[in-house]
Amino acid sequence: MQFHRPETLDDALSLLSGQRARLLAGGTDFYPSLMDAPAPGPILDLRQVAALRGIRLVGDVWRIGATTTWREIAQADLPPLFDGLKLAAREVGSIQIQNAGTIAGNLCNASPAADGVPPLLTLDASVEIAGPDGVRQLPLCDFITGVRQTALRADEIVTAVLVPDRAPATSSFLKLGARRYLVISITMVAAMIALDEAGAISDARVAVGACSAVAQRLPDVEALLIGATPSDGEIRARIGGAELVGLAPLSDVRGSADYRLEAARELLVRAILLAVQGQEG
Repeated sequence: MQFHRPETLDDALSLLSGQRARLLAGGTDFYPSLMDAPAPGPILDLRQVAALRGIRLVGDVWRIGATTTWREIAQADLPPLFDGLKLAAREVGSIQIQNAGTIAGNLCNASPAADGVPPLLTLDASVEIAGPDGVRQLPLCDFITGVRQTALRADEIVTAVLVPDRAPATSSFLKLGARRYLVISITMVAAMIALDEAGAISDARVAVGACSAVAQRLPDVEALLIGATPSDGEIRARIGGAELVGLAPLSDVRGSADYRLEAARELLVRAILLAVQGQEG
């Protein structure tokens, strides 16, 4: 087995251009996928590339390095806008997995139940990608193209996740599973909420995961929330009558399609109210 551990991004791209290699970050999805079989080809371990790590504000954009771990995100000093992402970080696998698993690995694995995707969708996140032709950016909604499928080319590396800095807003994340840790979601919901001076909702973004091949923003629901007084009764009335366009859950051992839809609707109400509490607090 060939195992490469470059220390610079240029070295990593150079190694990748000469061979078709498997990229390794935290390894929390990579190694279980091998099922005790040998790795199929060279492995390119990115954990020593310093440029791929860390969280910082660059101008009006937050830059989260590709190999930043979920534990680092959960413990980072970030504005309330990131509360939902930090909540999701604490739901990824177990503590051990959070210590090793990375934000880009979660996106590149492209599971329909990836915990990081719904909150990042509500943050209008983009994916920064480096390759032989330079650096490009893709909205997250265009980066994940299907189950275990992304727009990443064989000679490219995800270098960061980019989130626009915003006026005061708060976010939340809720996940429904059969147990607390090490569970594949039945459904999960993220919400980002901003209030105007009168206390009504002026901006809303919501996303649902594990109810479609790719986690989905729900623009029709977002439009219904604008101008709402964020009380339990009014939010329930607006969400209760909304069509959850874009969701197409499957029935499996974790729950039926109908149950998943109803659970998603209830989690939407709770996530919105939880985000509002953060704004008011």
